[in-house]
Amino acid sequence: MFGSARLPLAEEYAALLAHEGVVRGLIGPREAPRLWERHLLNCAVLAEAIPADASVCDIGSGAGLPGVVLAIVRPDLQITLVEPLLRRTTFLDEAVAHLGLSNVRVVRGRAEDVQERHGFDVVTSRAVAPLERLLRWSMPLVAPHGALVAMKGSSVADEIVESRTTLRVLGCGEPEILVLGQDALVHSTHALRVAWADPSRVGLRPSRASHPSRNRRR
Repeated sequence: MFGSARLPLAEEYAALLAHEGVVRGLIGPREAPRLWERHLLNCAVLAEAIPADASVCDIGSGAGLPGVVLAIVRPDLQITLVEPLLRRTTFLDEAVAHLGLSNVRVVRGRAEDVQERHGFDVVTSRAVAPLERLLRWSMPLVAPHGALVAMKGSSVADEIVESRTTLRVLGCGEPEILVLGQDALVHSTHALRVAWADPSRVGLRPSRASHPSRNRRR
């Protein structure tokens, strides 16, 4: 996961989370002793599902999980961390600068505020929202030949069943459940990959389907 050249960066990030992350309320005090098992390694294996040289958008990035971890593991990736809360983006800006991660930018805002509509090869997230809402936030950012690759719990199959209507309305292809890190982790990581059913039609659907939350506010 973390090669010898990148392990020192991962250790520095872990130290930031264990101290500043806890002090600022981004990580619970009980999480500090198990940062590697439950957070860093759990996120690092997500890199297995991301193609080379991809542009990645991590929505609801929080303390940088999984976005900062992916940037450490995979310097070939271009990572955009999207987070609406100022105290979290302040921490992310400081962490990115401290670690010297030139492949990361931080955007304060929500997914619907990101300007690059259909502009990312991969849109990821971790424990942000139920799948139905996550699809509506994420898919408008996914490029025609890109995919949502989100970390999910073991009940992801049930979420897919509950989200069938949304998957169809948005024009998504059949979801694929990924089980990552089975040979390296005590508890493997579950992720969900959702691509477009017809990439040639991306961006052609009515705005009501792509931005339902925005339309509800009008």
